[in-house]
Amino acid sequence: MSHEGTTDEQAIREAKIRQRLDRISRKIMIMSGKGGVGKTTVTVNLANALVDAGKTVGILDTDLHGPNVAKMLGCESGALESADGQNFVPVKVRDGLYVVSLSFALNSNSDPVVWRGPMKIAVIKQFLGDVEWGELDYLLIDTPPGTGDEQLTVIQAIPEMTGTIIVTTPQEVALLDARKSVNFARKLGVAVLGVIENMSGLICPDCGKEIPIFGTGGGKKICDEMDTPFLGSIPLEMHLREYEDIGESTLLKSPDSKSTKALQAIATFLDTSIAVSSENTDFINTSSCAPTACSNCSSNCDSRKDI
Repeated sequence: MSHEGTTDEQAIREAKIRQRLDRISRKIMIMSGKGGVGKTTVTVNLANALVDAGKTVGILDTDLHGPNVAKMLGCESGALESADGQNFVPVKVRDGLYVVSLSFALNSNSDPVVWRGPMKIAVIKQFLGDVEWGELDYLLIDTPPGTGDEQLTVIQAIPEMTGTIIVTTPQEVALLDARKSVNFARKLGVAVLGVIENMSGLICPDCGKEIPIFGTGGGKKICDEMDTPFLGSIPLEMHLREYEDIGESTLLKSPDSKSTKALQAIATFLDTSIAVSSENTDFINTSSCAPTACSNCSSNCDSRKDI
């Protein structure tokens, strides 16, 4: 892992990124304005739901200071293999699901990553350009909380970004930061595919009653305020935490639970009516652009002027 080099080296890197990502139909960045709202939980479970539906999915973990994707998917012992030391193969979790995370390059899962912005930018671009993702239906990009170097790097490196999903809880402090994430995406011309309200209520394991420990309806409220699609609510259930801790799929282990049904519904919606956003209109009407893109898209690209 190294810093970016000369202008020529950067041009080569950009070309490699384009070569890799042109084989991936849809690239979705998953964000949260605030930490602790379950963004990575949403990412890994949406990935499993899409794979269960027959899609091929890659997950890029750009939360470099707290890479937890591998832990939640049970592939912590994986390694990024390379035949030539320059091109790497992502870790296969199951048929159709592949992961790249900095955690695979750390000596210990308790090792801290003490990096400034330039190093983080270089590593994210290396993940995008040097990993042989192959042909995928989706690349889900898990990002750290906030609107900083990691999110900016991803957006700048992927001008054909399909869009972003904002994860929040109903709690007012989380909603405040979720609004910032929506505005951040719009400022950079990236479509907001929608908001997911996670931890919408605790399902009591004894009586099945839903307890609104973080409040109710907050995610839908900010969607109404900001004219943003609401993708759905995911309740908090004990098995979600239990299966994540041992790296098992909650969708497989608890197929009839309320959280599983909610995740499956969101995955189905995304796969059947997805938006596209790009500052580069060359991608309009390509495989990166869904048939319903313009009607759902919140971007400011030229193709929307007459809509």
